[in-house]
Amino acid sequence: MVNAALISSAGLLAGASSAAATSASAGGLAWMAGAVVLATVATALVLRPWRLLHGAAPPWPWLAWCAALPWLWSADRLSAVPAVQPLPGACLLLLMAGWPLATLAFVPAAAATAWLAQLSLAEALERLLWLGTLPAGMALALGAAVRRWLPRHLFVYILARGFVVTVLANMAAGTAQALAQPVPGGLSLEDLLLARWLAGWGDAVITGMIVAVFVAFRPQWLATYADHLYLPPATSRNDHRSAAAPAPSPPTPDPPRGEAP
Repeated sequence: MVNAALISSAGLLAGASSAAATSASAGGLAWMAGAVVLATVATALVLRPWRLLHGAAPPWPWLAWCAALPWLWSADRLSAVPAVQPLPGACLLLLMAGWPLATLAFVPAAAATAWLAQLSLAEALERLLWLGTLPAGMALALGAAVRRWLPRHLFVYILARGFVVTVLANMAAGTAQALAQPVPGGLSLEDLLLARWLAGWGDAVITGMIVAVFVAFRPQWLATYADHLYLPPATSRNDHRSAAAPAPSPPTPDPPRGEAP
């Protein structure tokens, strides 16, 4: 009886210590998420990105995507299936609005996510970090590298910044989140990583397709795109055409009046 009681007490103490360690780890992660989010939001406010709008309202696709973010970020809670992973959607907002405006827009999106999925403040901050701030920051750095080292061409912007950069940023952020947070019940770490990577690919496909459509028909909806950066200059095309075309023959003068041609 005494041995059984001691074993039971030891098991309870081990479970309590494990829960306390998990709680402390989660609390430390929430503090880290809050500090990173606060620093990025402060940086975005210093840049005063609202000047980009020149006093006008944001384009409606920006607002529509911001309204969709809470539903994407709470997909796992709304479906009640741990294997269903939330889609970040941060890279598309970054390409449409630029990093400072996107960083500010992530805050109300996280607040709406907390209300929609019944999250605590710590959980909302963590989702803001892993699904918004971190992938957007990585996409900003990778996008700068694309502009620095790759040719400035239309398809480079669509494929590299719209698709490849989104895949890399989402996979890096998803891997960091899977390693930093406890694995949900019923899943292994390998299953969670696979689910995060598949979600990152899906988000990249959506981002790439929307960016391609916007570049073709509404380039003014992409704050990170400009024709003079990614299209050949019109003067060079005209020069090429004039050099390739044969020189026109001089006009034949009209014959004098009273003389047969």
